[in-house]
Amino acid sequence: MKMQELPEKIIDKSPELSEIREKVLSNRRLTRQDGIDLYNSNDLLAIGTLADFARVNRLKNPAKKDYVYWINNHHLNLSNICEGKCKFCAYRRKEGQEEAFYYTLDKAVEYLETQVSKTAREIHIVSALNPSYDLEFYRQLLQQCRKILPDTHIQALTAVEIAYISKISGFDIKQTLQELKNAGLGSLPGGGAEIFAENVRQQVCPEKISGQRWLEVMEIAHNLGLKSNATMLTGIGETCYDKIDHMLAVRELQDKTGGFMTFIPLFCHYENTEIPDSNQPTGVDMLKDYAISRLMLDNIEHLKAFRIQTGIKLAQTSLSFGVNDIDGTVMEEKITRMAGSKDAYAVKKEEIEHFITKAGKVPVERDTVYNLV
Repeated sequence: MKMQELPEKIIDKSPELSEIREKVLSNRRLTRQDGIDLYNSNDLLAIGTLADFARVNRLKNPAKKDYVYWINNHHLNLSNICEGKCKFCAYRRKEGQEEAFYYTLDKAVEYLETQVSKTAREIHIVSALNPSYDLEFYRQLLQQCRKILPDTHIQALTAVEIAYISKISGFDIKQTLQELKNAGLGSLPGGGAEIFAENVRQQVCPEKISGQRWLEVMEIAHNLGLKSNATMLTGIGETCYDKIDHMLAVRELQDKTGGFMTFIPLFCHYENTEIPDSNQPTGVDMLKDYAISRLMLDNIEHLKAFRIQTGIKLAQTSLSFGVNDIDGTVMEEKITRMAGSKDAYAVKKEEIEHFITKAGKVPVERDTVYNLV
C-alpha cells in the first residue's frame, strides 16, 4: 500500500480527523490530544482506515503488508489459589474452596511430559500469586520444561508474578529475572498491566502492584535481554483519557528499551466477577481500542487480537483495524474461560488459516519472537 492509496473519500467525511490524517500520512507521532479526539470521533470506519494504513506504512518490508501472524501455543495455568483479590478476576479461589487447584512441581512436570505437544512453538505459563511458588520452584520448573520441550519457547510469568516471586524469595527484581532467564525463561507475557490509572486500580485491584511498578519490572526485563508483550484491560471503569495515558506510558518505555514485541488490548469478561457488566465494551469500543492503539503506538510493530477473549468473528474484523496477530491455537487456557469466554479452547491450523484468508489476509505461522515458521 502506497501513501496515496489511503481512501480519500472515507477520511474526508471526518473533517475533525484531518490533522490526525496528515500526521499519519507523514509518519508523525500522535499526541495525547490526538488520541482523545480519536476516541471522541464516531467515524469508526475512518479511524479503522487510518489504523490499517499506519500498520502497512510502518512496515520495513512491504512484502509483509498482508501478513497476519498466528502461533501454535499451549497454556499452562499452575494454580488458581491466589493472594490477590482483583474484582475483575473469576479465576481466583481460596485454598480449600470448590474448584481450587494446585500443581506440585511433579504434577507440572508430568503435565508437560504428557499433555503438551513436542511441536508446540510456545508454552505460556501464567498462574497466580501463590506463596508455594517461590523462585526455586520456578527455577526447577523452567529447567525441567527446557529438558522436556527443548524446541519450545517459554513465555512465562507476568510482571505482577515476577514482583511477587521477588518479594517472597528475598531477591531483587533483577536477580529474580536473571535466575529465571538462566533457567530457561525466554520472554514475559504482558498480563497484569490492566489499566495504569491509579484511581481505577484502587477500585478494582488495590493490592496489585502499581502501573509504575509494572513498567519498572518490564524495563529491567528488557535491559536483561528479555522481550515481552504489553496489555491494556478495558471495561473495568476506565475513561478514554486513562486508555490514552496507558498507551503513552507503554510508548515511552518502548522508546527507551525497544523490548515490547506486541500490544494486546484485552476486554473484561464479567461472569463470576465483581465488576458490573454495565461497564461492558461494545464491538465499536473494542475496534476503537485496536485502531487507536495502532495509531498511538508507532514504535510497536505487532498488535494482537486475543481471540479467546473476542471470539473469532470480532478477531477477524479487527484485521481491518490495524491488527496483525490473532494469537493462535491457545491450548488449555483457563483464566478467561472461568470469566465466561465462550470461544473454543483450541483452534486447528486449518481453521485459523481459513478465517484469516477470508479476511483478505495472508496467514503466517510464527514463533514467539516473530520468526517465520
